[in-house]
Amino acid sequence: MLKVKLAMAIIGISSIHLLATFIKARSMDGETILWQILLHLTFVVSAVALAYIDRLTLPAGKHAAAH
Repeated sequence: MLKVKLAMAIIGISSIHLLATFIKARSMDGETILWQILLHLTFVVSAVALAYIDRLTLPAGKHAAAH
């Protein structure tokens, strides 16, 4: 569960950075913006995968107790 929370924090930081990029998008290279979007999506997919794996590794009755 700690890994998922850390991944969510990283996504939050990445979201703020991506928002700042969108604010100054006119002065940035399109390729740079594309790479930042791809990196952010990689963080999101990784967090979803970690959450899914974490859920699979918990015993059947512990899902409700863990939240």
